[in-house]
Amino acid sequence: MNSYGLFVLFATLTILSPGPGVVLTLSNAVRHGWRGAVPGILGIASGAFVVAAISATSVGLILSTSANAFIALKYAGAAYLLYLGYKSWRSDRFSTLLETRPSSPGYRFLEAASMQLLNPKAVFFFLAVFPQFIDTSAHFYSQFIKLVASYGVLVILVHGSYALLANAAKGWLSSPKGSWLTAKVSGVTFAGFGVLMASASR
Repeated sequence: MNSYGLFVLFATLTILSPGPGVVLTLSNAVRHGWRGAVPGILGIASGAFVVAAISATSVGLILSTSANAFIALKYAGAAYLLYLGYKSWRSDRFSTLLETRPSSPGYRFLEAASMQLLNPKAVFFFLAVFPQFIDTSAHFYSQFIKLVASYGVLVILVHGSYALLANAAKGWLSSPKGSWLTAKVSGVTFAGFGVLMASASR
């Protein structure tokens, strides 16, 4: 399953899904405006690059030497997507924003980068989902750079869009209806892609 278009769709849905990075971007935008949210967005993108770089060597080795490990990763990725679907369905994670507090742009960058490094969603994406889009018969690192760069650009575009809409959407996202709808749509989407990944052939 190494279609670039499908990778972009998977990555976009992962980045769009409610989670700590989205909440941080929304709260930074509400507290500091769109420009004030930019350092945090760049921090999230940078953290994703670091997570991907750490996983690059081990993932490449696994893909090139072990078919069984590849299958294990495929099912781990599918299981994680199903887990995300379940958690999203059960949780209204847009219902609260972080409390207002003063912070410098540098602090917001480091805060976001650190959070991304510790974010299970990002770690599992690059260790379990990301490998499904690597063609083991082609050059690993050229594919790696293309996919990770695409992921970083998507982070900036998606979170930038969230920041632009944050002030207008704050009331709706924190409402019972908005929280409920976001949770259900995200849950169904991830569960569907989990089933797709589990049934895909190498």
